[in-house]
Amino acid sequence: MAKYLIIVESPTKARTIERYLKDRYKLISTKGHIMDLPANKLGVDIKKNFYPEYVPIKGKEKIIDSLKKASGKSGRVILATDPDREGEAIAYHIQNVIDNEVERVLFYEITEKKVIEALRNPGKIDMSKVDAQIARRILDRLVGYKISPLLWRVFKKRSLSAGRVQSVALRIICEREEEIRNFVPQEYWNIIVRLRKKEIKEEFNAKLVKVKPKTKQEATKIVNEITRHNFIVSSFESGIKLLRPKPPYITSTIQQEASANLNMSASRTMKIAQQLFEGIEVEGKAVGLITYMRTDSVRIAKDKVKEAREFIKDMYGKEYIPTKPNIYKEKKGAQGAHEAIRPTSLKMVPSKIRRYLTGDQYKIYNIIWKRFLASQSAPARYNTRKAIIESGQYEFEATSEILDFPGFLLVVGIKEKECEIIPELKKGEELSLVKKPDMQQEFTKSKPRYTEGSMVKELETKGIGRPSTYAPIIWTLLHREYAIKDKGKLIPTELGIMVNSVLIKNFQELFNVKFTQSMEEQLDRVEAKDMGKTELLFNFNVKFSKSIAKFDTIKTRESLEEVTDEVCDKCGKQMVVKIGRFGRFLACSGYPQCKNTRPLKKEQEKKIGEKCPECGKELVIKDSRFGRFIACSGYPECKFTKPLGTGINCPECGNEIIERKTKRGRTFYGCKNYPKCKFSIWNPPFQKTCPECGCSVMEKRNKVLVCPKCGYKEKDKS
Repeated sequence: MAKYLIIVESPTKARTIERYLKDRYKLISTKGHIMDLPANKLGVDIKKNFYPEYVPIKGKEKIIDSLKKASGKSGRVILATDPDREGEAIAYHIQNVIDNEVERVLFYEITEKKVIEALRNPGKIDMSKVDAQIARRILDRLVGYKISPLLWRVFKKRSLSAGRVQSVALRIICEREEEIRNFVPQEYWNIIVRLRKKEIKEEFNAKLVKVKPKTKQEATKIVNEITRHNFIVSSFESGIKLLRPKPPYITSTIQQEASANLNMSASRTMKIAQQLFEGIEVEGKAVGLITYMRTDSVRIAKDKVKEAREFIKDMYGKEYIPTKPNIYKEKKGAQGAHEAIRPTSLKMVPSKIRRYLTGDQYKIYNIIWKRFLASQSAPARYNTRKAIIESGQYEFEATSEILDFPGFLLVVGIKEKECEIIPELKKGEELSLVKKPDMQQEFTKSKPRYTEGSMVKELETKGIGRPSTYAPIIWTLLHREYAIKDKGKLIPTELGIMVNSVLIKNFQELFNVKFTQSMEEQLDRVEAKDMGKTELLFNFNVKFSKSIAKFDTIKTRESLEEVTDEVCDKCGKQMVVKIGRFGRFLACSGYPQCKNTRPLKKEQEKKIGEKCPECGKELVIKDSRFGRFIACSGYPECKFTKPLGTGINCPECGNEIIERKTKRGRTFYGCKNYPKCKFSIWNPPFQKTCPECGCSVMEKRNKVLVCPKCGYKEKDKS
């Protein structure tokens, strides 16, 4: 009897599933997408209701042939691509290619029980999801294909690109940078008094409230006044505070957590999570350790809630489970069919299976396991005290929170913070001043630059992108050199700032948060069958076409010109900074009558929009016989330097890959952790997982991506 055929995207996923099934099933992997819009033309017939021309991706011809042959010999063809819009679109393209009857199954976790259960309940391809994904692809193609060439004409640089969502993310980063540069710190003073009860020597601090002295003189005046008055308790409250656990992870929150506490990029976090989902070899058996990791739902299956409560009871005691299961509110538009990211089995305790995991796999699995278990645990309980103390016209506040019951904190492993205890006080009670009040000078601080984690949170909060797009958005900004990542912070480059300026001046209506949020909502409506795909695309194109028609290359280039103090040595007019094919240069403002040009001073030094931490001057990119690096523009007075990173992590140890040069002057890319880690490649690194061996980095050789581990090759579509 002919074998049943199951088609998935990933070889690892295929191998894991194959081990669960009997010999009647054959597994084939497509190694990702097999169809896409053509690379050398728009590929969208706007006049024919935006009909997309999907063609086989170069290099996938053999895979497509094998799909056709295998499906022709199979009695049952099952498409088991990932359970999201992108996976649905891949399934749709597979169906079109093989031209055969198919069934659709959704694996939200890859365990033997769930795989067999899903195969018993097949469905059909969800065309509303397919329409939403195709609409997104067409929107992105229209923007990229029509606006990117305009940037090429302005900057005379063909490596530039515009993106419907990526450009809005760039705008957010640039606007935050502008806020930081324009921020003026404001001085203020805190006044702290050390008090104690008269009958016992229990001391505690109280802080001045409602009044913020702006100068030392104001603070001194207040201190002099309060020392002439008694300190009287005007109110005292004690109570109980419950700290409830957070919901289990979704895509955005695990990326935020990994960025903040594991120093892991969003793209690497998702790569590791994908490995845990598709299957890890544990005790000789491949098993999916977590549920599907691209989700915005905090829902947990009832049987898994029950499993968690029983586990907590057995491990920590009955008092550590809440009276009723914790249920978390879904945000508007969340994918209800999905669950949150959770372990497939709590029996797979991280510490017990650590030897089967890489370092990064363990870190990600450990936080997922603990967060899920904590989400079903009892809240932590604190005993709280708050006192308001008056001294003349001024009020001081003292508070304390003492942990009474750890609850979920014990599960997560968070230790109690030391806290000064306020003694029992009574209204009207007089307190003694132990020592002279402490005056502390402070300055207001600007909002911080975004990290990858806080950027993901901002995108999610503003409704920009979806779980599957957060990591690619940030990766693209780094790859295009519109931003760099330094000490975990995203900083726009000079190029990024100029590109953002061009896009905002010419396409204000398109590249703004509200419009992008509206488009995401409309894509959701397409999936929900509340709106037609063609209607969405038509409405967008009306506004888009008008913006394109208004674009003026010459005026845009002129708007980027900077007038300098330098004078033309041929005609005496001022020189201006212009943009040319090879970067910025000085040109006479009297052009075309005077065509005098000359290089910018230190033209090889690109500003990166960051201040030197030692002297405050601009940091620039310099070149040396050992490679490019970041240095202070105040050299030789300030000798601060640091390596120029690529924003891409080493596949072997996780440290950043940086530019280097050989003794003969040839550029190569190596791990920052050299000589402990000797990973290196000759060509620029590209953040993409090899579909053959799983290596997280590929080399960019002209228009081809090559895996440095196994040699796998594919066309570079970036």
